[in-house]
Amino acid sequence: MARNGGNELRMITKLQISGRTISFDPANPIDISIPLDFYGPQPNAYGVEPASAKACDAGEMIGDTRRGGSCNFEQVTLIPHCNGTHTECVGHITHERISVRDSLQDTFMTARVVSIKPEGTLDTNESYSMPFEESDHVITFSALKAAINGNESNALIVRTLPNDVAKKSRSYGNEIPPFFTTEAMEFIVGAGISHLLVDIPSIDRLFDEGRLSNHRKFWKVEPGSFEIADRSRLNATVTELIYVPESVPDGEYLLNLQIAPFSSDAAPSRPMIFAIAESEQ
Repeated sequence: MARNGGNELRMITKLQISGRTISFDPANPIDISIPLDFYGPQPNAYGVEPASAKACDAGEMIGDTRRGGSCNFEQVTLIPHCNGTHTECVGHITHERISVRDSLQDTFMTARVVSIKPEGTLDTNESYSMPFEESDHVITFSALKAAINGNESNALIVRTLPNDVAKKSRSYGNEIPPFFTTEAMEFIVGAGISHLLVDIPSIDRLFDEGRLSNHRKFWKVEPGSFEIADRSRLNATVTELIYVPESVPDGEYLLNLQIAPFSSDAAPSRPMIFAIAESEQ
């Protein structure tokens, strides 16, 4: 227990992660998920149907207190990959039905928040699995390397600039959002990052002829293959459509990646980060 400058008490907790002892305040999480409002604005990818909810009617039972029911209970419909913050695993690209619930083994992990301004493709010599279009903007290896600056973490949280709040309800369709270059994804994997969190709808180009080349690089699945291999990263995850508030500075945090316990390749998620009060080797 610690006391800050005033009379407020803070509960300081210590965790050992990768040989480090990390102190943090569990009562002060920062939620970097986008709340999924079934009745209001929400992010959307590929122009799919919005996530929705409706009161259940079962015989004489009515799942809406405003219609005379004794309680509220609803049927919700959503597409995790397109309707909001979600975490996915290698099962996203394999014939084998691999569950994100089984893949995500890390409860707490160190994570680094970096802010990256995507570059126009005419301003970089980096590449992608298909030709760039002039309007494309990319997250490059050179920008990531400069932002990370040799500081290692198990997870990487990428905030793209500009960081307007419209990301919380943006519809990603005809206008292609930023995506990672091949060199950037190779750098991420080579740096040993097992959990990648981004505020864009896909780490690949939104329309990429179905290649999903960055997903395959991240999980070490061969190009064009739908099969895992001995080297595939079965416990690595990608979390898309997050939102990192402006008030959160770049740097290292403790990440608690919470997911709905779906037996599916993807599930709605709630990544929570905590400021690190102290770190000891």
